[in-house]
Amino acid sequence: MAGSKRSTWTWVACFLVALPFGSFGNFGHIAADDSKSGLPLDELWQKYRLRWQDPQINNCIEEGIEKYRKQEIVIKVIDADGKPIPEVRLELAQKSHEFLFGCNAFVLGQLGSQERNERYETAFAHLFNFATVPFYWAGTEPTQGELRYAEGSREIWRRPPPDRYLPWAEKYGITLKGHPLVWHAHNPQWLPRDPDALKALYRKRFREIAERYADKIKVWDVVNESLVCPRTFPLFTEDHEYVLWAFQEVAPLFPADTVLMINEVTQFNTPPQVLRYRDQIRHLLAAGAAIRGIGLQFHFFSRQTLERYMASENSDPARLLQGYQILSELGLPLFITEITIPSAGDRGEEIQAEIVRNLYRLWFSVPPMAGITWWNLADGTAVEGENEARGGLLRENLEPKPAYRELERLIHHEWKTRAEGKTDHTGTYHVRGFCGEYTVRAVRGNTSLVRTFTVSRGAPTQVEILWESSAQCEGKD
Repeated sequence: MAGSKRSTWTWVACFLVALPFGSFGNFGHIAADDSKSGLPLDELWQKYRLRWQDPQINNCIEEGIEKYRKQEIVIKVIDADGKPIPEVRLELAQKSHEFLFGCNAFVLGQLGSQERNERYETAFAHLFNFATVPFYWAGTEPTQGELRYAEGSREIWRRPPPDRYLPWAEKYGITLKGHPLVWHAHNPQWLPRDPDALKALYRKRFREIAERYADKIKVWDVVNESLVCPRTFPLFTEDHEYVLWAFQEVAPLFPADTVLMINEVTQFNTPPQVLRYRDQIRHLLAAGAAIRGIGLQFHFFSRQTLERYMASENSDPARLLQGYQILSELGLPLFITEITIPSAGDRGEEIQAEIVRNLYRLWFSVPPMAGITWWNLADGTAVEGENEARGGLLRENLEPKPAYRELERLIHHEWKTRAEGKTDHTGTYHVRGFCGEYTVRAVRGNTSLVRTFTVSRGAPTQVEILWESSAQCEGKD
């Protein structure tokens, strides 16, 4: 992918300083240490904001968005003889994004009433074109032989049957991602402890899922959190050999254009931990693993861990960018796969909204980034023990928080192209626009016509409009 080449990272040099790897601390994955930062909130907030308000950093983020998220659009209007038509008014409107803005949809159809379910779906589809679907083994086969793929299977909270997502995704134009195929957690109690017996059952699981969804779900987390896998997992070995095994088993079952991902916890966003992740992926690729995407989580499951992050140097945007630059060496698309930013505590919703804006702008500016996925859309829909963080973009009553409105403004306004202009003497109109699906309305005198086209990364978009004698009268198109 062109955006992942190291040459595309020259813009980072304008503000990325050399940082000794030994100076980097850890992000928390789960709030094991809930000690506070030790700073009063006003001082902590000011310290954090100063890092993100640096004009040079913000200029470079904006330059990255302009360079890597937009493309040249050239529209030419000609008549039936192929002659250019000048002075045709063109009105461009972007309808959707190529970039994947996502969220997990773990409570689809589970909110207790038709009215609440519809509000959830509407809020989801308004912001997102990408949805993570639960394929945790404990949910898809809670008792041996009880396969919960089809609609009508018994309900389990946060584990709707995967078939439910297919018509919903088609209705709203949402790309689906299955999560996960292999993980050391959320597995059914009936699984054997013997590694060979467990691998045989995994092969059966992979085949069942691929036969049912390979042509419908095009993105998968194949292995989740292997670098923090506990020794109690039956497939654990010091060299994490099961990761290579899983990719070798899964890849032949899915089409070649399926994005098969590896996914890791929050601490692997920055050096020095990111180096370990890069080296693992490099070795897997050399061994033939069909890894086609790199996932990174970004969870803070309590207000205390968020404050510790804000106080640490890891909240410096330069450190995040250095981590993504290191991973870009692998030439694969990056995905931020799971995000929890709490809104609990004093000024919590205000703080959440600003952190969300900062992070999404930075991630959107990173050349190899292909998708960003929030985790739980609404408060009260997280796994037990995490709801106290109030990490949703919606309140429990499904009313939007400031963070939801901030993403709405970014995704639908700041990062969507609308433009108007006229063709020049050569019948041509030039503009830069964000990648995605467009309509263009061409108006000449009292007639007009509408065309659709797609803007993608990699090359300028050339659109030719043939002015037909059947063009509609103004107001009838």
